[in-house]
Amino acid sequence: MDRVATAASLAAPPLQLVNLQCIRARRVLFSGLTLDVPAGHVLRVQGPNGAGKTSLLRMICGLLSPHAGEVLWKGRNIARLREEYSRELTFFGHLAGLKAELSPLENLLVTAALSDVACDSATALQALAAAGLGGHERMPVRALSQGQRRRAALARLMLSPTPLWVLDEPFNALDQAATQWLLALIGAHANRGGIIVLTSHQSVALERGTCQITLTL
Repeated sequence: MDRVATAASLAAPPLQLVNLQCIRARRVLFSGLTLDVPAGHVLRVQGPNGAGKTSLLRMICGLLSPHAGEVLWKGRNIARLREEYSRELTFFGHLAGLKAELSPLENLLVTAALSDVACDSATALQALAAAGLGGHERMPVRALSQGQRRRAALARLMLSPTPLWVLDEPFNALDQAATQWLLALIGAHANRGGIIVLTSHQSVALERGTCQITLTL
């Protein structure tokens, strides 16, 4: 029986949404949501404000329990995986999650340490430079513009070894150059077999060849 279950989980797409239902303030935002997301794909969630996009992302991260249904990772309910699943996941929300008194370099090194990711100053500086923060790596975050803070927070994706990225409006406050950098980063992660789930109000085109699934709520 165990061998059969293991074989079935390996054959299934890594991320599966099964009959999900979300109710907020007594209003059904979505119901019966079932979707498979294979490795190497970007799932783009779109819809008007209040449709439940952020709620769905929080369900996928295990931060919000569905009223019905389940989220499966490699064939197993994420509610049972707990820390095992969190080690497979990188979540980027609306808030940058940066310490204002620290520099982008210090923030990135702290984040890497908390995530148990090996990272020295040279590696962190390279990631920040790629994010367009060359010359600003050691400035206090409070002295940076909103777009620079956003890039400083997103730089951690360059160090992320996790197969699943969940990104809530990651393009907010980014200029064209930073948007192209992030699109290339997302495309590269998908090409390595990773899965990216994201929301975006902006009209952005993924790199050619990137497999995309669009879900409208």
